Amino acid sequence: MSGENYLYEWATLRCVPRIERDEFLNIGVIMMCKRRRWVRVETCIRPELLALFAPDLTAEEIESHLQAFKSIAEGNPASGPIAAMEAEERFRWLTAVKSTWLQTSRPHPGLTTDLDATFDHILTEQVKG
Repeated sequence: MSGENYLYEWATLRCVPRIERDEFLNIGVIMMCKRRRWVRVETCIRPELLALFAPDLTAEEIESHLQAFKSIAEGNPASGPIAAMEAEERFRWLTAVKSTWLQTSRPHPGLTTDLDATFDHILTEQVKG
């Protein structure tokens, strides 16, 4: 990329095993840049933390749901009509408030000259840290 600034939005993906307790474990990040028509999602499930936090869920169960999330975010045509939407519409749909065990934080804005480096930094700080 050049030295051009790009406005982006990002949110963490969260595992919320017991919604009534409002406790969560960060398991990934989704980031979008409307101008570049760019969406990126990565996940990192730490089985040792998951076992302590949500012993009834397995990493495999969570990963199967995350695959559908990723496929929509990436615009895979096999993922249905939402995947066919523009990048910002997919991002908005995926980060909408939900009452399920897979949720996202509220989106956060930022400005960067390097989307991938910024994404990697956020993923490390919010999930892998």
